[in-house]
Amino acid sequence: MIKDLIVKNRSYRRFYENHSVSESTLQELIELARLSPSASNLQPLKYYLSSDSKSNDKIFPCLGWAGSLQNWQGPRESERPSAYIIIFGDRNINKSIDCDHGIAAQSILLGAVEIGLGGCIIASIDRDKLRSLLNIADNLDILLILALGEPKEAVKIERVENDGDIKYWRDKEQIHHVPKRSLEEIII
Repeated sequence: MIKDLIVKNRSYRRFYENHSVSESTLQELIELARLSPSASNLQPLKYYLSSDSKSNDKIFPCLGWAGSLQNWQGPRESERPSAYIIIFGDRNINKSIDCDHGIAAQSILLGAVEIGLGGCIIASIDRDKLRSLLNIADNLDILLILALGEPKEAVKIERVENDGDIKYWRDKEQIHHVPKRSLEEIII
């Protein structure tokens, strides 16, 4: 059921780096994005697939990992993603992208969860550095990066407490806790 996939689809930030993700698996995930809705059916998104250490090593230092986790600079070696998908907006097709990349990212991550992978949508990106390192064409806006791999952490959904604090956190066992507002709070 789709609800089960959505509950499993958390923002995983630590992975079994030695668990490889094949290029063909990444292509299958892009197929899900390709078939997803697109505003005015313009289909302006393009993708860069990375599943080898040489390319992954260029991408990793361009990413910011978890703003709410103080003093954590991201996953250490051996816990880094096995693969990345960079989502671009092609300005030759459409000058601005409103929601297509979010729809595509969710489709990709739901597909990843279905096959036992996990991921994290990252928008904190040193875009200039990444553009230079990967020689990305000027007409492609870097919108999001999806970090992918076999999750190496447990993520638990919590109810937002009365204080309203929505910041995620890790306990002493390194379980990642993610507070979510109640259904009653979000329906007007």
